[in-house]
Amino acid sequence: MRKGIKANRAWLKSFLLGGGALFLVVSLVLYPETAFNSSLEGLQIWWEVVFPALLPFFIASEILMGFGVVHFLGVLLEPFMRPVFRVPGPGAFVMAMGLASGYPIGAKLTSRLREQGLITRSEGERLVSFTNTADPLFMFGAVAVGFFHDVSLGVTLAVAHYSSSLLTGIAMRFHDPRGETSPPMETSREFFLVRAVKAMHNARLKDGRPFGTLIGDSVMNSIQTLLMIGGLMMIFSVLIEVMSLIDITTLLAHVFAFILMLLGLPTDLSTAMISGLFEITLGAKATSEFKDTLPMIYVMAIVSTIVAWSGLCVHAQVASLLSTTDIRYKPYLFARMLHGLLAGVITVIVWNPVQRYLLTSDAAIPAFLQQLPNNSFSNLWSRLEFIGFRVLLLLLALIGIAILINAVQTIVSRKKR
Repeated sequence: MRKGIKANRAWLKSFLLGGGALFLVVSLVLYPETAFNSSLEGLQIWWEVVFPALLPFFIASEILMGFGVVHFLGVLLEPFMRPVFRVPGPGAFVMAMGLASGYPIGAKLTSRLREQGLITRSEGERLVSFTNTADPLFMFGAVAVGFFHDVSLGVTLAVAHYSSSLLTGIAMRFHDPRGETSPPMETSREFFLVRAVKAMHNARLKDGRPFGTLIGDSVMNSIQTLLMIGGLMMIFSVLIEVMSLIDITTLLAHVFAFILMLLGLPTDLSTAMISGLFEITLGAKATSEFKDTLPMIYVMAIVSTIVAWSGLCVHAQVASLLSTTDIRYKPYLFARMLHGLLAGVITVIVWNPVQRYLLTSDAAIPAFLQQLPNNSFSNLWSRLEFIGFRVLLLLLALIGIAILINAVQTIVSRKKR
């Protein structure tokens, strides 16, 4: 019986995949001009925004892993990451880079940790579920400033996005309770900073690559990953445009309108949700067009849901990155749906408190964000400086938390003796 069900599922999967590929090819033949223009648009976004924004941080993360910095942070943050998220200490490095740099660097680094044997399959599925998030640059720059022309909305969006992301991580700690667990890092009784430095030194020696080789490998791996991301962005750009031409998006809009009606939300937002289903930027932009006609609390709730969901384009990137390991995609899909739901609900909950108390003065918004014009984020240096500062700040914050936790543990263990 079970074999028959599995066989039927395999046949259905083959039919759906083959049909989807055939649909894409036929669409390219029937609408060559549309396909060309939309793919060119996807290529332009990738070349002007995604490639220069992510390449430095992909390279930097590869170098840091080669130098053993991940092992250093792993020893320090082991007492924090395991009890809270049920992942080993090196997951803190992925969390910091993912929160600051955005999609899909969390998935990229999770797959690298799995390839190096620092996490198990279950831990990788938990880790990628909450570390692959949007970055502050996108939420403040592209959405709040670029689409809504109001930087204060970025505060609400960021609060809802990151709090729901952490809640998703806590919820996913219950995923695969019987899954394999990686051994703790450096369990000797030496002072924790000494253990962390030794772990970093041993990891660098184990890697063994000279500095020049490490740089070259980091650049090659990063560019290969970004080429994959660019290709997927072009494919989805074509797919979205073709689906709108043949009215498939209209059919899907009726389905989303029914869901919104059940939730008591304006059904006009269904068209924006269709765009967000496939691509995060298009969805956020489409939703912003309702800012003058619908209550902002509902508009921002849908934007938060779209940003947390991240779009099928990002999902395809994550699935491709995880395919080099045994980490499964389905737990990530469930986590994205949970994250989107939590982000929308939290946005509604925090909307009035943030607007009344946190944004009563300009002091609630960082000074450098108050002074940026609408097109500031198109400047490459501003983009890199913004993300780099966030990465450094998060890493320093995590190290501070680690030192505090380890110091408390050291004091408690001495008292027990």
